Amino acid sequence: MRKGLTLSDILVTVLVAVIFGFIYNLWWLPYEAVKPLGLHIEQLTYGMWFAAAVVAYLIVPKFGIALLAEFAAGAGETIIMGKFDIPTFVFALLQGIACELVFMAFRYRSRSVMVCILAGVAAALISLPIDYFYGYMSEVAAWNLILFIVFRVISGAVLAGILPYILVKALDQTGVTRLFRSASQEDYDAL
Repeated sequence: MRKGLTLSDILVTVLVAVIFGFIYNLWWLPYEAVKPLGLHIEQLTYGMWFAAAVVAYLIVPKFGIALLAEFAAGAGETIIMGKFDIPTFVFALLQGIACELVFMAFRYRSRSVMVCILAGVAAALISLPIDYFYGYMSEVAAWNLILFIVFRVISGAVLAGILPYILVKALDQTGVTRLFRSASQEDYDAL
């Protein structure tokens, strides 16, 4: 596998980002639908906003892909929303960096479910100080804050870790991802 990014790597990543830009924009519907249930149940849906980085990395496991995918998906989400939203750019940038750091720690060689879960959890954790800065969590009682954090981390692990892993594994088995990267038997065994 070539180490540098090729044009096809970037195009595949942007394609993933565009798809997730639409998903992110529509994901507000389930998020807002469960919000009235209280107790921060909506945080269990929050992890979907971290998934582009993991999906793109699983398809093209190279340096910079996760960051590019997450940032481009966040930018795409703002374009679809029809408004320039600085917090969305900040969230996307930092979530992409968090995922990128996890993949870097494994030297871009592991596509295991555990690495995906760690990336989802890292993105969830990096999003918490941003929420605090924008005032979403500053006046919440301690027990409620703990619930908020636990649900966000669970969501990151499941919706941005396990779900992308299952999705890309299914795509690998159909042969679709073979069009985008050269997969060796070792790649398939790693899944």
